[in-house]
Amino acid sequence: MTSMATVTKTLRKAVEQCGESRYAISKATGIPASVLSRFVAGGHGLRSDNIDRLSAYLGLELKAKRVKTRKGR
Repeated sequence: MTSMATVTKTLRKAVEQCGESRYAISKATGIPASVLSRFVAGGHGLRSDNIDRLSAYLGLELKAKRVKTRKGR
């Protein structure tokens, strides 16, 4: 099995690497700064609406990956 990044890990990494402060991200997305800080610190997850807003702000898109199937089973 290969190591795959989860949506949560991808979002945390994108927030940390985007070059914007959490305060600026908070103001632009409407996600409270305290919620964003706890999320990035790994303390809490985000609601789906906040995931959508944060993903849009960071320019991230979720795409399906083709999974190879094993024949003979």
